[in-house]
Amino acid sequence: MTADYHVHSDFSFDSHTPIEAQIQRGVELGLDEMCFTEHVDYGVRRDWDDPEPVKEEDGKIWRNADYPRYFATLRKMRERYCDRVTLRAGLEFGVQRHTIPQFNALFERWREQLDFVLLSVHQVDDLEFYPPEFQATCSQEEYNRRYFEELLAVARDFDHYSVLAHLDVMRRYDPAGEYPFALVRDLVAEILRTAIQKGKGIELNTGSWRYQLKDIQPCREIWRLYRDLGGEIVTIGSDGHRPERVGGNFDEARAILRDELGFRRFCTFERMTPEFHTL
Repeated sequence: MTADYHVHSDFSFDSHTPIEAQIQRGVELGLDEMCFTEHVDYGVRRDWDDPEPVKEEDGKIWRNADYPRYFATLRKMRERYCDRVTLRAGLEFGVQRHTIPQFNALFERWREQLDFVLLSVHQVDDLEFYPPEFQATCSQEEYNRRYFEELLAVARDFDHYSVLAHLDVMRRYDPAGEYPFALVRDLVAEILRTAIQKGKGIELNTGSWRYQLKDIQPCREIWRLYRDLGGEIVTIGSDGHRPERVGGNFDEARAILRDELGFRRFCTFERMTPEFHTL
């Protein structure tokens, strides 16, 4: 069983790739399942039908996914590719504490369409991590701890998600270099305990190879902590915004989870319910 559970298309503000091109790449790779996880980032991006002007860059308008068109397109793709790959409908929620009410309302509106939700924190105080607006406001210690504090607060107060995406995402965008894990271990442990108590999981994001990070994402220390705390729900996602990224480094990722970290299963999702498969 091979499943990429973090895929973007041009329904996300930062991708130019049509959804069918991503699917065709998944079929070419022999993936059994793909889950699209288009971006929603309240606080910094408005919804697709908001009449207010928004930023435009490289021919892309910085809005949240066009939900009706996205779900309708995915239904059409399911019919077209039903004998070649299973397609799941997801969203990536970029949540901040003050945007939780908006995400609660969004989930209630579309819950019947959703199989899977990634929970991310991409901003704090409406300041982006990339480009590094937020990091420019404080020291390396402060922006790393504040990121994990924001994620902990969101994980405690928000329930409508499946797994935590790229949990140590600041490693991608830290202009001062990777911050020592030991200095945030206390916060990460609380985040993981909260997720486990709520029946949520974490993903192995294979973008770590693309970003040339020193370790997988999240790092091995986080995976060992998650395992030792009793965590079992695991997904694998490429975070692919272009066809050449879909399914990237999955063999290595599976081997690390299984042979180094002691996990025996990973998950796919249908209607927000996990199904376990052997690694």
